[in-house]
Formats: sequence, structure tokens, C-alpha cells
Amino acid sequence: MAACFLSYSPLSQTQEPPYDDTEDSLYVFLSPAKVHRTFAVCKLSEATAVFGLWIPISQNLPPQGRGTEQVLIHSPASLSVRSSLPAPGAKMEPPAPAHTRGPMLVLLSLLVILQTTTAQENGIDIYSLTVDSKVSSRFAHTVVTSRLVNRADTMQEATFQMELPKKAFITNFSMIIDGVTYPGNIKEKAVAKEQYSAAVARGESAGLVKATGRKMEQFQVSVSVAPAAKVTFELVYEELLRRHLGVYELLLNVRPQQLVKHLQVDIHIFEPQGISFLETESTFLTSELADALTTSQNETKAHIRFKPTLSQQQGPSQQQGTVVHGDFLVRYDVNRTVSGGSIQIENGYFVHYFAPAGLSPLPKNVIFVIDKSGSMMGKKIKQTREALIKILGDLSPTDKFNLISFDAEATQWKPSLMPASAENVKMAQSYAAHIQALGGTNINDAVLLAVQLLDRAVQEEMVPSGSVTLIILLTDGDPTTGETNPEMIQKNVKEAIGGQHSLFCLGFGFDVSYAFLEKLALDNGGLARRIYEDSDSALQLQDFYQEVANPLLTAVAFEYPGSILEALTQDNFQLLFKGSEIVVAGKLRDQSPDVLSGKVHGQLLTQNITFQTESSVAEQEKAFQSPKYIFHNFMERLWAYLTIQQLLEQIVSASDAEKEALETRALGLSLKYSFVTPLTSMVVTKPEGQEGQVAEKPKENENRDWNVGSGKGLVASQAGLADGWLIQGLGHQLHKVAGQDLSSSALLPTGGISAQARHYPLFDMEPEAWLPRLVSVSTTIAPPPAPVQAPPVILPLPGQSVDRLCVDIESSQGPVNLLSDPDQGVEVTAQYETKKAQFSWIQVTFKDLQLEVRASPEHVVVTRNRRNSMYKWKQTLFSVMPDLKMTMDTAGLLLLSSPSRVTIGLLFWEGPGQGLRLLLRDTDRFSSHVGGTLGQFYQDVLWGPPEADDSKRTLRVQGRDYSATRELKLDYQEAAPGTEMSCWSVELSL
Repeated sequence: MAACFLSYSPLSQTQEPPYDDTEDSLYVFLSPAKVHRTFAVCKLSEATAVFGLWIPISQNLPPQGRGTEQVLIHSPASLSVRSSLPAPGAKMEPPAPAHTRGPMLVLLSLLVILQTTTAQENGIDIYSLTVDSKVSSRFAHTVVTSRLVNRADTMQEATFQMELPKKAFITNFSMIIDGVTYPGNIKEKAVAKEQYSAAVARGESAGLVKATGRKMEQFQVSVSVAPAAKVTFELVYEELLRRHLGVYELLLNVRPQQLVKHLQVDIHIFEPQGISFLETESTFLTSELADALTTSQNETKAHIRFKPTLSQQQGPSQQQGTVVHGDFLVRYDVNRTVSGGSIQIENGYFVHYFAPAGLSPLPKNVIFVIDKSGSMMGKKIKQTREALIKILGDLSPTDKFNLISFDAEATQWKPSLMPASAENVKMAQSYAAHIQALGGTNINDAVLLAVQLLDRAVQEEMVPSGSVTLIILLTDGDPTTGETNPEMIQKNVKEAIGGQHSLFCLGFGFDVSYAFLEKLALDNGGLARRIYEDSDSALQLQDFYQEVANPLLTAVAFEYPGSILEALTQDNFQLLFKGSEIVVAGKLRDQSPDVLSGKVHGQLLTQNITFQTESSVAEQEKAFQSPKYIFHNFMERLWAYLTIQQLLEQIVSASDAEKEALETRALGLSLKYSFVTPLTSMVVTKPEGQEGQVAEKPKENENRDWNVGSGKGLVASQAGLADGWLIQGLGHQLHKVAGQDLSSSALLPTGGISAQARHYPLFDMEPEAWLPRLVSVSTTIAPPPAPVQAPPVILPLPGQSVDRLCVDIESSQGPVNLLSDPDQGVEVTAQYETKKAQFSWIQVTFKDLQLEVRASPEHVVVTRNRRNSMYKWKQTLFSVMPDLKMTMDTAGLLLLSSPSRVTIGLLFWEGPGQGLRLLLRDTDRFSSHVGGTLGQFYQDVLWGPPEADDSKRTLRVQGRDYSATRELKLDYQEAAPGTEMSCWSVELSL
């Protein structure tokens, strides 16, 4: 077992030991160790094992009875573990005298173990885990089934944990324990809380469902299991897939946390309109697991199966745990016509999908209202500036725009709307680049100023008739200046807009009241969106703008023969945007006609337009007969799901008098169709003697980090269990570390731990009672040999006796075209920083796929059809798209490959000469039209005759001579740590 050893002098609690790192020390052995990067948590015991890092300690023992059970170790370098086991109580010789010395922090305190034991360690064996998802006409029905057995000799706790999309509704959960079924019963929330008030009072109900990120919620239930007993958990949830920037996404979470004998994921998709494209992406698939994934598809159906063997789950190193741990994503779209409508009918219910093809975007008049108050200071305002500059550059020449920035006061960039000419956009970008954060937050005045600008532009006929007027508000906090009453601000804005403009609200982070912004937006024909504080915040802002950047129709209204309808969802919409879809569902009367006809009316720039769609009831009923792809009464459940979602939205902006009727109707549908919604709870029953629990759907406002407040304690964030710790309530206390003052709040990185830590008695003490004194400790670091350098680019040359060129870059004059092949439809551009001797970015563009991959030292951004996805280096990725496969391994090597294309590799190299690297494979697939600074080497290349010095040659490319020198370089083509190779090195000026 991995563990750690420490040394100290066994002195009294009051005696100050002298520090001498050369003397022979007494070692205490600790186990087990929980290691994460540069941190380890060890439990005091007599077990023996060692780190491969010598950590002598000179410090007083912790006070009696406090802080003596566990130790936290932090090293400036990553901790490595070896399994050699000296005898208990043995002395260990310290290493030779150090060549260099560096500080090391050692903290003695009672802490919470970073990870829980895996299921297999406590005897719980999951022998089957299946995920079955049927998507019928965009409506997804997912069943997760987990079967396990307790192989221990004693009673053990088994935990079922599953993440599901936030927009999904849980419809059923049950446990079968030794043949006895314990169902989950869905009740009105108030009734469920009253029934299980004791459990609620103890906080047991709060943890069943909780938000775990931007898109997901986590459902978790635990139950005690007798020896040899078997348990089956089954969770069912449903959701309507929404079209976002041209695609539908089905997101499944697969985290068994141990090897599973029968692990299978099945996804069946049936789309009567026809599937236009289909792609899959996974954060855990590797080349070894690729064989476990199969995809079959015809015109209207697709089946995706993932079924790995035990050996495939272990990965190439045959490790004990499983490599199957992450998300599986399916993206697809359907065929569309100019009429843009599809009416589908099943069992007396219908759904009408509307997203017409071929419409030109309407001109828009948009005002960006940007919060620049003091709370936006730092990374937030930097990312906002970055996003705003990019968004301004995406404006259409037919658009008009203005900027308003606000703190305690609102300031407009120009006195009126400005045409989005190249000159005006450039001036606006310069203005945006200099926005600084300082002051209060006056949301009321800023939004009202935007409304006044739009009203005046309309009155003075400065904007085209039929164009769209939008206000986009970005703020990170609640109002603090001017009108600060949220209800008054909502009232003022609603009266000022008067239904004439659309207001979209973006809440940056979790300090803003999302409920306030949501009502503000829904009251005024828009929507609200959370922008998460992360490295991709600027991309989130850009993605939101892309959603509303291209309005296609205004005043969209659906019309059906009234005599045939018994119920109908919302049928009037203010706007339709490119890449989205409007969905209307209804219930038909018993005597429905043979053909259902629907009309959609809308307004273009200069004229009204009507789309008409007809659908045969008999033909539609016949189409939805395949049990493999269809679940019973799915259309009825789709109608109920959509109705409930719309009622919940209406409740947000309804008056008090209207709310009660809306809530009553939404509650009735939730109970009838067994949906866990914000109005219902699911009571999870358990065997006699075990307390039942209550599952409730989290609200968006509850999805907050544990914020640092004035209290004391250890607080969790959403970063995840293994990201570190954050000490709360330490104020401005300072402690000496290697002779320097450090704020105690900076001792540990922020991150998450078990929530139980917040209630641990230790952390209710004053910090002085448990915070240890820090000491300086020395480590041994051998002087590194002179490293072999990794060239920025490695080029294999097909058809040559010399097969590889290592390209070093001498200087650069800005962005450069590295290679371009019009026949392959690929282009690679880059920016090289001469001072840093590395690429600041490399961008690969596949023009025929409308796909861009932009790599920087921080991350990789993939843009397709205006949709951005960000991936961190070393984040496992396996994405299969039409005519392109994109993979990244844990070493950080990103490969873009296709059977018919050159393979392009990108890597953030952390070895000698750190920075971005570019490599090519399958270069024999280049066409004769390839060009660019690197592409020229795949044209007519001639080698000069050998020189007297056989380590030098001349290389002639398109009439230009390059000096090539034989050198030893580091080959990173198979990723880190790389191998030494001999290659011809040339220097280029970009």
C-alpha cells in the first residue's frame, strides 16, 4: 500500500527542537497515503512504506488529542510514491547533501481524506451496468440499471450515483433488494417534506439530487446491504433535446468507478425527418476502447453501442481501476425543407417542429450593456473585453449597434446607434479594449438608457422597418447603486420596453441573483443565461451571442383547425433564430381528421410569410411502431414535458394572482406523468430500519459554490473532490514560511472536499487552536543534464532518403500560413513569438467541414458551425465526425485524422523548450497544390551533394536554398516524454 514517512524529534510539546538536516533522524511511518499532484494526506499508523521523496520535519508535536490523526504534506514538486517497505520503526538514512535547497510546506492537522474507498474495496461488486437511451423524435427516454452484490462478510453500504442533464425530469427510481422492490414515489413537495420531516430536519434529503456543473445534476442514493445480498438500482429520466446552433445533443454520464463484467451503453435514435449527420464524442474513449464502440445508421435510424470487455476497461497498463470514467456525447441534426415544418403524430398526440431552411438573417439593432463595477475587476473584465471584441467583429454590415458600460453611472459609447461598418467596429473594439472595472452597480439606469436609445432610433426611423431590436445585458452582481430594489427594476424595465424590444440577461458567476435576471429577461421576450467563471468564460459569451446573432423571423404564430384540438402548448413566439427550432405539441380530439394541417405565420424584413405543413395521421401512426426505437406513449409524455417546462417559465414572470393557477396545473401534470419537477419530490423508500429519503430538483440559484464568508471552517467548491482545500475564516493572520510572511488563506489551493467537513468540530475552533506553525525543509535536487531540445515542427518527407526535417524558427513577422492544400480543404496558420521562442497559437481549418481547431498553451478550442467547444490539454478526447476523427490522449497529443487526409498533430510540450508543437503524419496524401511556409517542403525538394562535413547539407525548395545540419533532437511524435532522434535541422524566418 502506498504510504509516507516523516521524521521529527520526539520532544515535549513546549520544547523547541534545533533544526539540523544532516543529523540522523528518527522516522515515523504513516499510512495510507492519498496522493494528488503535490499533496498527500496520510493517517498515523505503524504501517511502513515510503515516498520517493525525503521529507524531514523539525517542529513541535501537535497538541495532545488534536491534529494527531492525519497529516497533510505539500511539496513544490509532484510527489512520487514507491512501494518499498522498510521494517517498522527502522531508521532511514537521509540522502546525500543537497545541491540546491528549496522550501517545503508541512502542515499537521486533522483533515478529511480526499477520496472515498472504491466500491470494490468494501466488498460491493457491480457486476452489471447498462444505460439504454431511446430518442424518438427528439424526446429522450433513458434507463440506467446497476446490479451489484455484497461479497463482504459484513453489512456494507452500497451507493448508486448517476449524473443526468439539468433539463431532464426524473420519472422513476426503484431498488430491488433480494427480490423485494422498493419504489420511489413522486408526491407534491410539501406532502413529501411533511411525511419525512425527520429526515429533512437532519438534512438527509438535500443530497439526493444536486447540481454538479454547468449541464448536469447528480442523483445519489445509498442503502445498507447484507452479506451475499444482491441489489438492482434503476433510474429513469426523460428530456426533450433542444436544437442549439444547428445540432441536438444527447449527453450521457458513464462512471462505474470499478471494473464491471457487463458494461453496456445503447443509444437508439429515430427521426422521421431523416438524420442529416451524426457524430459522437467521449472524454474517456481511447484508441484501445475504440473497438468497443459501434455505430450503425440508415436514413431515419441510428444505433450506437458501447460494450467494452474487462480488459478494455483496464486500459493498456492493465491497471486495477477502470478507464471508463466520463461523458459520452451524441450530436446530430435532421433533414429540413424550405417549408421548415414537420408534424408527427402518435397515439392521439402530435408535435410540430419548425426550423425552415434557406431564410436570410434579418438586420438587427443591438445594444450591449456591460457591467464594469468593481466586482468585475481582474479576470472577469479581461474575458469580457476579449469576448466583446470578438463579438463586435462578428456583426453583419447590415447591423446597427452601440455600447453602454456602467458602474454607479451608465455611459454610452456613442449618442445613437452606429452602422456596423469596418471603421465603426474598429473604433468600438478599441473602446471595449479599454473598459476598466471600478465602482458600484446601477443596472436600472443602464438598461433604461439602452431602451431610450432604441426607442429614439425607431421613432426617428434610423433603423429599417422589420429589423430586430435587442438588448444584451451582462452583469456579475446585484444592483448596489441607484434603484436597488429588484422588483422596482423589473417593473421599470418592463414598462419602458413595452414589448417592443427583446432583453437577454447574462449573469457572470454566482454573486448575481439568477432569479432576478431570469424574470427580467422573460418579462421582456428574452432569456437568461449563466456565464460560469472559468478559463472559457469568453467563449461562453461568444456562444451566447451566436445563438441570437441571426434572427430569421419575428412574430411567429402557429395555426391549426380549432375543432380538432383538445390541448396545445405555447403557439406564439417573438423571434426565431438561425440554428434553433420552435416546438409546439398538442392533444387531438377523439374524432381527429385523416390529415392534420398546420400553418406558421411570420414576418420577414419587408413582408409577411406563411408556411404550411400537412401530415397523414395514419401514416404517422404507422411510422412509430418499432418497439426497438420507440417507448410507449412517448408523444403524450413529450407534450406533458413541454407543457410543464413552459408553465414553469410562465410562473417566473406571472403576477401573484396568476401564479397559483399556473402552479396548480404544472403540479397536476407532474404528478400524473411522474416527473420530479421543482413542484414535486420523490420519496425513496428503503428496507425496514433504514431511513427513507426525499429527492428534489435543484433550482438554478442553488447551484452555487460554497462561498468564503465570515464564519470559520473548511468550505467546498464545485472544482471536484481531488482539487485541494480552502481554509475559511482566517482573516489577515500571517505565518512565517521560510522566513517570509504568508497569508494563511493562501496556504492551500481552493477546491472541494467532502461536505461533511463543514460540520466537523475541529473547524468550529478559532484558527489559532489548530493552525500549525510552518517550517522550512530541504530537498535533494540533482543538477539536470543539458536537455536535448524539441523542435517546434517535425516534418516527415515522403519519397526522400532523408525522412525527417526538424524545423527551428529564427524570427516571425506576425501570423503566417504554415501550410495550405485546397484539394484537402485544409489550412494551418500560426503566430510565433520570437522572444518566447514558441508558438502563441496554431489554427487548423478544415474548410469543407466548416471546422476550426485553435490551439494555445492554455487550451484547445474547436469551432464548428459557430459552436465553440473548449478542451484542456491532457483531457482525454475521442470525437468521431463525418470524414474526421479528433483524439487527445493523457499525454496531451491532439491528432486530427481521416482516411483521406494528412494527419495533423498538435501538442503542448512541457519538456525542454516548453510550448506548442506541430507534427504531420501521412504526408503522402498531400496534393500537388500544397503550399505555405511548411507546405513548400512537399513540392519539388532537391538535396545538394554531400559536403566535406557530412553533418551539413543544402536543401533546395522551389528555387531557394536552405542549410540543413544533422543534429540530435527530441522526437515528440509519440508524445511525452519523447525519444532522442537524429534529424536534419533547418531554420526558417516566418
